[in-house]
Amino acid sequence: MELFSLFAASLLAATLVPAQSEAVLVALHLGGNYSASLLVLVATVGNVLGACINWLLGRYLLTLQHRRWFPVKPAALTRATGYYQRFGVWSLLFSWVPIIGDPLTLVAGFLRTNFVLFIVLVTIGKAARYVALVAAF
Repeated sequence: MELFSLFAASLLAATLVPAQSEAVLVALHLGGNYSASLLVLVATVGNVLGACINWLLGRYLLTLQHRRWFPVKPAALTRATGYYQRFGVWSLLFSWVPIIGDPLTLVAGFLRTNFVLFIVLVTIGKAARYVALVAAF
């Protein structure tokens, strides 16, 4: 059940829903009941899956961005688009960064970034963050 909680928190944290996967990861790591590599794997898979949801939303729903209920603020979307246009697909390595990471994955879907390349770059960035967290604690 604890691993499912980590997976769920990681998935939600990568979508537009506010969640803190880092706190769950560190708590489980400090608890010592699971190997660090298993925790990093579960958190990374959940977080990448959440980013894939954003990619799909960007691919198919970004045309609705001017609706009041649309979950991404125009300023965040503009900032993410600027980073993406400036640094290209490599900006996805920073999809873990708060505030700009989730909009970056939306923009990648909207701009029709190759899905396999998207998964590779997002996985590298998100896994590196979780490895650094586990190493720090």
